[in-house]
Amino acid sequence: MFLSTYENKLDKKGRVSVPASFRSYLSNLGYNGVICYPSFNNQSIEAWSQDRMEKISSSIDSLNPFEEKRDFFATSILSESVNLQFDSEGRITLTSKLLKHAKIKKNMIFVGQGKTFQIWEPTFFEKFKTNAKKKANLYRASLKWENQLNK
Repeated sequence: MFLSTYENKLDKKGRVSVPASFRSYLSNLGYNGVICYPSFNNQSIEAWSQDRMEKISSSIDSLNPFEEKRDFFATSILSESVNLQFDSEGRITLTSKLLKHAKIKKNMIFVGQGKTFQIWEPTFFEKFKTNAKKKANLYRASLKWENQLNK
């Protein structure tokens, strides 16, 4: 499982070291890399294991091939995905397209999301995290209210 946050930076050749615990999790799944694509929910890079991406691909394939919804998901996720293999030191080279999407120049934050992780520019992540905590507290309060109503 991908947990916690880690900050790393691009080296002179444009490579970044993926956190050891993230590499270990992927290795236990039998995979020596990660699949990345630009998030369409926020200004980050989504990073998934191959088996998770295969499940998403199967879900997309199960949609009616003549509905535009299928094309929208395939285009937004699959056509934008890049398979990045770890080098001997556990580094990957993020494409310029991914870096540009997330506005990453040098430093980046690896953010565990359970079955996936995200890669963020640190300033954007701090803003997102602050907002996420506020919204989570609001949702938590509304869940408590709903639970009281259901008793």
